[in-house]
Amino acid sequence: MTLLQEQAAARSITAVATDLGVSRTAVSLILAGKYPGKTDKMAARIVDVFARVSCPYSGALVSPAECAQRSGDMPMGSPGALRWWRMCQVCEHKPE
Repeated sequence: MTLLQEQAAARSITAVATDLGVSRTAVSLILAGKYPGKTDKMAARIVDVFARVSCPYSGALVSPAECAQRSGDMPMGSPGALRWWRMCQVCEHKPE
């Protein structure tokens, strides 16, 4: 909820809804605490889109999706990608 509130305050509800791929009404209802359905899928989507962690290897802020992609299958064609992948295997932010 905090991520969503921060994004809506920094930008607009319409921009946040567009990034999430949902209607403006859905975001507005969630922020108002009046969303009629379960919010677990929406919460996961919000984290995937807006949450950022500091990557110890690159020093950049990355999304959980990028983190999962980098730490997934071992790359075979690039020594740089392999070094990054090795760091991901012991990283505290590595997704399950």
